[in-house]
Amino acid sequence: MKQAVLVVDMLNDFVTGALKCDRGLAIVPKTAQLLRGARKANVPVIFCNDAHLRGIDHELRLWGDHAIAGTEGAQVIPELELCPTDYVVPKRRYSGFFHTDLDLLLKELGVDTVILTGLHAHMCVRHTAADAYQLGYDVVVAKDATDSFTQQDYDYGIKYLADTYGAVITDVDSLLKQWEK
Repeated sequence: MKQAVLVVDMLNDFVTGALKCDRGLAIVPKTAQLLRGARKANVPVIFCNDAHLRGIDHELRLWGDHAIAGTEGAQVIPELELCPTDYVVPKRRYSGFFHTDLDLLLKELGVDTVILTGLHAHMCVRHTAADAYQLGYDVVVAKDATDSFTQQDYDYGIKYLADTYGAVITDVDSLLKQWEK
């Protein structure tokens, strides 16, 4: 089993900006801990980041301007300390796979299992999980490094990921222990 951590939309606009999610702030410490552990264990860290084209992207009709490519709002939050060994995959839709090179990158890295983190369990994480599953990847969700706007959205998202894609729902501490072996 070769894993990679996918960090979905932990961007300034999602955590503190245009689409601010206070619950997103709560997962920052555990997410940072997971990323440090992954890097130490040589598990690839891949940021799947909204990078929208102003006035063009379909998603902006629903959510307004957010994470516009090249703006501060589209940058990874500083607390997650983007490292030179990390990968960044810009996306213009909910899924990290849709019309991106994420699948190609994962295949070239020899990855068969993706560990999902980030925002939002019922939307972008869910759609990324859907495509991962359809492409044959095993899906793991770090439940304490993933959240949504509301508890109800989070609970629905996590249940859906487990029930529909067979996602293994675990926590950061369990993943870190696994990598220490």
